[in-house]
Amino acid sequence: MDAELSRRLNRLLDHVEHWLPPAPQEVDWERDVAALWQRHVLGGQLLPVPPRDALSLDDLLGIERQKLALVDNTRAFLQGLPANHALLWGSRGSGKSSLIRALLNSLAEEGLRLVQVDRHDLAGLPMLVEQLRRQPHRFVVYCDDLSFEGHDDAYKALKSVLDGALTGPPENVLLYATSNRRHLLPESLSDNADTRLVGEELHHGDAVEEKISLSDRFGLWLGFYPFNQDIYLEACCHWVTQLGSERDWNAEARAEAIRYATLRGGRSGRGAWQFASQWVGQRRLHET
Repeated sequence: MDAELSRRLNRLLDHVEHWLPPAPQEVDWERDVAALWQRHVLGGQLLPVPPRDALSLDDLLGIERQKLALVDNTRAFLQGLPANHALLWGSRGSGKSSLIRALLNSLAEEGLRLVQVDRHDLAGLPMLVEQLRRQPHRFVVYCDDLSFEGHDDAYKALKSVLDGALTGPPENVLLYATSNRRHLLPESLSDNADTRLVGEELHHGDAVEEKISLSDRFGLWLGFYPFNQDIYLEACCHWVTQLGSERDWNAEARAEAIRYATLRGGRSGRGAWQFASQWVGQRRLHET
């Protein structure tokens, strides 16, 4: 390369350099406890992220059985004992995603590291798992609000990593997923067309078996259900007290919490948080 061409290339790079994105920050697993996986960037990279909030397990009410099961499963994994991949499924706003966040906040000091994968990046899941295999830490790979449409093949990568590839997932990686669907895939009436009765046994057709086979790879199923009114009001009281003070929870607040849930058509932990945010925020606004 002659001097003139080299000079012109350097000038060109000087002009476009400020348009280039900054170099991605490397994940330091001694310091960072969570990261996002992005498959489409340079074949796949991990971006460190700080914990979203200080949510604790004690903040989550009405899901005691689910908390205990997931904490025990995760602690066994962190101690090198046998543990299962986990599917948290059920009604919206019932605490599935919040439980994962609280789990990280509670167990990060015990060695838990979390990697979140978007559903659209699941095709790169085998690549991610191979990267984590070489790390000395123990990871939960987490996919939030996981579901697939009938024409979506991304679930095949998930099936393969869970329990289908020759190598399988490494011993330092577990997969946790949350979903509103128990079987993750849409179920239609036509799927049952091939279901038949053999003697006294019900045999599903291939379409149903294919859909069940994905969720069946998760060894731990945890169901989440709508709150009854007592649990909902207990959660409202908790969050109103947390965001404000004990004096903010009174008979008026209780009546408004019931009205809030009625207008929304359901009771949930998310609804309790949203009510508390509205109630405390408006009271403080009018006090000033």
